[in-house]
Amino acid sequence: MAELINNEYNEDSIKSLDWREHIRLRPGMYIGKLGDGSSVDDGIYVLVKEVMDNCIDEFAMGNGRRVELTIAEGAVTVRDFGRGIPLGKVVDVVSKINTGAKYDSKAFQKSVGLNGVGTKAVNALSKYFKVASFREGRAKVAEFERGILTKEHKETATTEPNGTLVVFTPDETVFRNYHFLHEYLENQVWNYCFLNAGLQIHFNNRNYISKNGLLDLLTRKTNPDNLRYPIIHLRGTDIEAAITHTGDYGEDIYSFVNGQHTTQGGTHQGAFREAFVKTIREFFKKDYDASDVRQSICAAISVRVQEPVFESQTKTKLGSQYVWEGGPSMKAFIADFLNKELDNYLHKNPAVADALKKRIEQSERERKELSGIRKLANERAKKANLHNKKLRDCRIHLNDEPPAKNRDEYNLKQQESTIFITEGDSASGSITKSRQVESQAVFSLRGKPLNCYGLTKKVVYENEEFNLLQHALNIEEGLDGLRYNNIVIATDADVDGMHIRLLIMTFFLQFFPDLVRGNHIYILQTPLFRVRNKQKTIYCYSDEERQRAIKEIGSKAEITRFKGLGEISPEEFSQFIGVDMRKDPVLISQDAQIQKLLEYYMGKNTPDRQVFIINNLRVEKDLVEELGVEVG
Repeated sequence: MAELINNEYNEDSIKSLDWREHIRLRPGMYIGKLGDGSSVDDGIYVLVKEVMDNCIDEFAMGNGRRVELTIAEGAVTVRDFGRGIPLGKVVDVVSKINTGAKYDSKAFQKSVGLNGVGTKAVNALSKYFKVASFREGRAKVAEFERGILTKEHKETATTEPNGTLVVFTPDETVFRNYHFLHEYLENQVWNYCFLNAGLQIHFNNRNYISKNGLLDLLTRKTNPDNLRYPIIHLRGTDIEAAITHTGDYGEDIYSFVNGQHTTQGGTHQGAFREAFVKTIREFFKKDYDASDVRQSICAAISVRVQEPVFESQTKTKLGSQYVWEGGPSMKAFIADFLNKELDNYLHKNPAVADALKKRIEQSERERKELSGIRKLANERAKKANLHNKKLRDCRIHLNDEPPAKNRDEYNLKQQESTIFITEGDSASGSITKSRQVESQAVFSLRGKPLNCYGLTKKVVYENEEFNLLQHALNIEEGLDGLRYNNIVIATDADVDGMHIRLLIMTFFLQFFPDLVRGNHIYILQTPLFRVRNKQKTIYCYSDEERQRAIKEIGSKAEITRFKGLGEISPEEFSQFIGVDMRKDPVLISQDAQIQKLLEYYMGKNTPDRQVFIINNLRVEKDLVEELGVEVG
């Protein structure tokens, strides 16, 4: 008989953690998922945001119009020119949970950081953290390592202008292999400027400033040649909106509360979508289908809310039902604003109203043209879903309703939900056997997908694989029901694999560009080489890494070149799609014109493209040949 495990439950079983230990033990509760910096919502960007939010709150209260942000070699420096932390509380505000001025609504009426956690989490999760406050000619500095105070400097005289300085380096034992992506940081900086007109941010030797708020945001996010009418810019007390329509598919709505980019939307975004449709229907006195009104919309909505309620510590989804205690509901507040301001604008600008009407009616015609093929395709997809061999699903999805218990933990798992898009049985077999069944799904393509450049959305329904993929992702009606937060293209690293990768990216860019703009599409990096001897194995993702590994292991190294995903055993593959998974985000630069981009790479083979290929060919000197190492 097996020996019973002693599960004694007594006083010794009860543990109390201090603030630092709890943050380090459960970092996801405070900053969301950890990650390595390849995703826009990875923890290192939340650390930057938590410190920057304090600077923005100072600006919003009329203190300090400039913020300096420097990020170099993994270290972050933030300096604002606000009032500075009261000198006697410098240590407490970064090391004692529930300590801060933001509990006093008189000091910070419409602040983002209301829970007194932000900088404490940054402190606890940094291998080095320094805070300095400058007030009226006096300075106070404190230094920490992983949340532990290492040096509290005596208060001294200073000539520094008032404000706060924070310097931190994320702890690499928490954020493994982390790296900051400039594109994500720059977007974060621009959003701060758009939402705080007149604020100047000096980021890595470049100045960022916006004079026109959300109008500047949409101008940066859109291509002027693709706009159906000039951007409508509306402002009111505690609310601002910018609206236009483009020629792209889908909805592109940016929502903000108190200067915080709510990437997952919330009550304010839902209210805006509903109120926009209602206002348009009433203006034109036609009962347009909501999907036709919002098709191809590009808009931004920003509201100021007193003591906002968010659905998680990372503040990416607003839960507030009211704008202030005892005030109007979020729904009524936004509806009244649009009903008055947008209606007035359209009456004063009949040319814009006419262009908007034509865009809606074009969407209506396209939807009706698709209705027949769409019905047949959906019936086929429903039958296929009963025994869909292409999809190996996971248990947790982004669009699931979180349980009441352990809601934050479930939200974190939803953010990790991933679908790998692969080609061929061998590749999908390896991933399927090695994946994490709870949060990782696999969709297997059969051969090269169709090049859909220049085709209409009709092909999404006519092509069985595209239709099944659309249904697997649940994006037919928009991104509200998206089932996976991360869509990872996993193909071989050879010419055929690269071609398949481009064809899949073309599909998303052509018909679902908001998936790319929303930072949901990634390319899986898998090792090209395995370099090993009897004592050590190193997986190499580039030729440079391979050559470094050869130097480290020596001339007796055994080198394996992985020609395809199917050659990697499931046991090895589990390492490449686990916590150390490397993936490259598919990013569109702000000035990119999607159709011109697709025409250049996926259209007819032009002389310009041939010159580009020739100019970008690379020949690398092979260290393997120099050392005389055999490659298997």
